[in-house]
Amino acid sequence: MSTASATPPRTQTRRLLAVVALVPLLAALALWAFAWPAARTAPRDVPLGVAGPTAATAQVEQQLTRHKGAFEIHHYADEKAARHAIEDRTVYGAVVVTAQGPELLTASAASPVVAQLLQQAVAQQAASTGTPVKTVDVVAAPAEDPRGAALSASVLPLALAGIVAGAIVTLHGLRGIRAALALVVAAALVGLVAVTVAHSWLGVLTGDWWAEAGTFGLSTLAVAAAVAGLAALVGPAGIGIVSFVVMFLGNPFSGASSAPSMLPEPVGTIGQWLPPGAGTTLLRSESFFDGAAATGPALTLTWWAALGLGAVLLGSALKSRAKATDPVAERELAPVG
Repeated sequence: MSTASATPPRTQTRRLLAVVALVPLLAALALWAFAWPAARTAPRDVPLGVAGPTAATAQVEQQLTRHKGAFEIHHYADEKAARHAIEDRTVYGAVVVTAQGPELLTASAASPVVAQLLQQAVAQQAASTGTPVKTVDVVAAPAEDPRGAALSASVLPLALAGIVAGAIVTLHGLRGIRAALALVVAAALVGLVAVTVAHSWLGVLTGDWWAEAGTFGLSTLAVAAAVAGLAALVGPAGIGIVSFVVMFLGNPFSGASSAPSMLPEPVGTIGQWLPPGAGTTLLRSESFFDGAAATGPALTLTWWAALGLGAVLLGSALKSRAKATDPVAERELAPVG
């Protein structure tokens, strides 16, 4: 007798209704996760520098603050200090007041969207005074990827690679040290392949080759270890849980196509605590800013990887202990002959 015919009609109906209700729910959730942040993209406390004498910058700052909640103003003594702040990833850009007029410093490598936003905001300000504004791109995006499209497009493939690696390790029954070693080696190979494509072939990354490879590998390992680790503790359902968090939250909340401070709160903050967002930020730092502001995202990815690998080892140990205690329990319960 087949399984389908053995299932009561009432049970089949319940399963059908569950599927019918679940599919539109997942669709609505996916639309919310991906479309809502995109539709609400706007500057929210974007770090912006203002450089020059206090008396000269007061009017500039006053005009910038008219965009309520858009900018977080940082003050610098001169253009040199403002450039250093941009290169250190403290601010996305700066308005420098000079005797010849205002000058806008941007960093399209940090976010082409924010750089364009700053140009529009300062241009509007200059239009009211009739003073032309000189724009200087301090840290420019590579010529092969001026809009950062290739970099932002790398978020999804790396997330998928991590999910697939964790799922394969789990479904093939690898446990303990073997599982951890397989995850590390797979992530390292993904890092080498990814940097070969993005840096050596496409030329959309311009930093240290090995640092970029390490970033790709660590980003992949963070996801793969989390998938395999949770699956080792709770079973195959762990694959679905981590996949949901990474794909439905981590990917759209990463800010890869704009910037974390362009997303509605707390989405921007949450995204930086998840592997896709932390990986994107780390990759920008390593590729375009000589590792500036890389500590935070690197630690986030390391914690994900370490906790995931720890869970893999713990899950294996718990299963081994359970198997070891089962025969003992059976002998204790066995009748005395």
